Amino acid sequence: MSTVKIRARGERSPAASFALHATLVVASLIALFPIAFIVLVSIRGENGWTHPTEMEGFTLANYRHVLGDTEFATWFLNSAVIAGGTMLVGVFISASAGYAVSRMRFPGMRPLMWSFLLCQMFPVAVLIVPLYNILGKLGLLDSYGGLIITYCSVSVPFCAWMLKGYFDTIPTEIDESGRVDGLTPFGTFWRLVVPLARPGLAVTAFYTFLTAWGEVAFATSFMSSEKKYTLAVGLQTFVGPHRAEWGLMTASSVLIMVPAGLLFFFAQKHLVAGLTAGGTKG
Repeated sequence: MSTVKIRARGERSPAASFALHATLVVASLIALFPIAFIVLVSIRGENGWTHPTEMEGFTLANYRHVLGDTEFATWFLNSAVIAGGTMLVGVFISASAGYAVSRMRFPGMRPLMWSFLLCQMFPVAVLIVPLYNILGKLGLLDSYGGLIITYCSVSVPFCAWMLKGYFDTIPTEIDESGRVDGLTPFGTFWRLVVPLARPGLAVTAFYTFLTAWGEVAFATSFMSSEKKYTLAVGLQTFVGPHRAEWGLMTASSVLIMVPAGLLFFFAQKHLVAGLTAGGTKG
């Protein structure tokens, strides 16, 4: 007796599976090509960028020059302080605002969230002059604090919206149990809700860190002394009026990618859960 194999509902055919995997492989290669190209140029020496396809003459001279003969370590430290400060302050403000809007009802709640949304619509070029004037009056130009406040003003609106949606997925019974145990609203938030919101907080931390780590426009406009340069501003010193040091720029770019890659590696298990949960309710 001949048997007829019936494909289960939702199961892909071999041809469809092959096409899907081939598409994913091609898309991955396209995404990885710019990174591989930068790494290749960075290990080809000072003038390796003129013939980037040649597979010879590999050297770490660009990395030795960047780490030993430039102020890269100072730029790296400045960026780490600013990005870390932005991440801590931004996550705390975003989580507090998102939790308040998710759990509490107060006058001006909706205008507050809509104002957060409107803040995201202004391009960076429009914000530079007013922020420069505000920081100048506060005496925060050319300071870590001024740049941290600036980056928080950019990242907090989006993060507050995202965390509001994530807090909506956490049952309100947890807050009620906290009140029964005598916890204050902040105690309930800090001791009961925050541990459950780790995926959403991980996404927020990753986003705020990247916002500050690779930003150029604000850092170039607000930081004037060389000792306060961030990585993005410091890289511009490799570009002169008549010549650009592409070997040094590519080596620096690879070194700059390392912290962001490590942060993504440790936070990746929370990223998908945080993004999907924050986008399903709100």
